[in-house]
Amino acid sequence: MKNKKIQFLNHSAVIAAIYTVLVIVFAPISFGPVQVRIAEALTILPYFTPAAIPGVTIGCFLSAVLTASDPLDIIFGSLATLIAALLSYGLRRHKFLVPIPPIVANALIIPWVLRYAYDIPDAIPFMMLTVGLGEVISAGILGTLLLFALEPLKPYIFKTDHN
Repeated sequence: MKNKKIQFLNHSAVIAAIYTVLVIVFAPISFGPVQVRIAEALTILPYFTPAAIPGVTIGCFLSAVLTASDPLDIIFGSLATLIAALLSYGLRRHKFLVPIPPIVANALIIPWVLRYAYDIPDAIPFMMLTVGLGEVISAGILGTLLLFALEPLKPYIFKTDHN
């Protein structure tokens, strides 16, 4: 039992670290009204492990803190990621639906953050479109590619005591 908890924490920590590094390395395209956050490809990881739920959420939180984001962005960006991760985990039996929650959650929440935290004057529906498009690229396309690349490795990477 203790080993499972340690394994869960390790998986979460590694996912959070990778997410944070990807946001920082790709910072020029990770922020703003038109953003392709490469780290969002990791939002498909709840398909493989529930440890990805805190992993991507903490990664989003840490990357926002480390890049000196507005407090509204830190809170609501992390909340959007948490909602998406929980919904993706809930859809794990339907592989092709797993990338949809991050696309929808971010398209609905992040434009409001951009407006009220950063005073971006674009229309909310327009920002929903641009943020949604960025998510389609990162979570939809890159995430799906990552899902298919990791699927054969699932027993090795996401190994648990009962596998």
